[in-house]
Amino acid sequence: MELWVTEYQTPVLGFTCKASETLRVEQTAFQHLCVIRTEQFGRMLLLDGMVQTTEKDEYIYHEMISMVALNSHPLPRNVLIIGGGDGGALREVVRHPLVEKCTLVEIDARVIQASRDFFPELSSAFEHPKARLVIDDGIEYIKKQKKGFDVVMVDSTEPVGPAKKLFSPEFYRDVYDALNDEGILVVQSESPFFNEDVIRAAYGGINSIFPITKLYLASIPTYPSGLWSFTVGSKFHDPEEIKFPGNLPCKYYTKEIHQAAFKLPAFVKSIVGENR
Repeated sequence: MELWVTEYQTPVLGFTCKASETLRVEQTAFQHLCVIRTEQFGRMLLLDGMVQTTEKDEYIYHEMISMVALNSHPLPRNVLIIGGGDGGALREVVRHPLVEKCTLVEIDARVIQASRDFFPELSSAFEHPKARLVIDDGIEYIKKQKKGFDVVMVDSTEPVGPAKKLFSPEFYRDVYDALNDEGILVVQSESPFFNEDVIRAAYGGINSIFPITKLYLASIPTYPSGLWSFTVGSKFHDPEEIKFPGNLPCKYYTKEIHQAAFKLPAFVKSIVGENR
């Protein structure tokens, strides 16, 4: 008997993978967690039925949510990641030579444990000397921080359940207050094809608070439509301008990709109002 797993990306569209093994299924205190082994993408983590990461293409998302902000800041010494319990973004951040400390705040400890158990390439930085893990609600955590971080990354799930408030203007204001005077925020902001409302909410909320707001794209095969967006809010530095002089050994990110990612198709420009 064949096992196929489907993520319903819209009410009329699904993304289906053939699975060879179910590795873990549990209801955590916050969400339904599932780890399976797929024939196409290797091990896959799903939360509430939505694909979060896979062995085969995880590097694209994690490099792009991390390197753009880190390399457009001249000195990203202290970094905060909200969410990202799989550890992929943390792995990218701590290997950056200018980073001295990275705090990862994850609300669901079971996500961290699943990554430790099944995704060694992702969880490899949990014990890194630059890394600090905090099990807490990122929304509450950020309220207590004042001008302590150079870069904040919001590596969240879709805006449902506990992640919904991570897309609110109130949250972006708290992040602004937690950033240093030259600080940069980056958030994942969903698919331009299927989630225009999420992009408008993230871009609009950040743009109402930060002097510089820009959106950039990456191609991620296992995410809805394969085209994914990230939104940057910066207090001072233009995120399109690369400040880091060196080269990091990435599998997707390059300096050319960094700059090209901000060149938006016309329909994406219209979502954020750049065609007006």
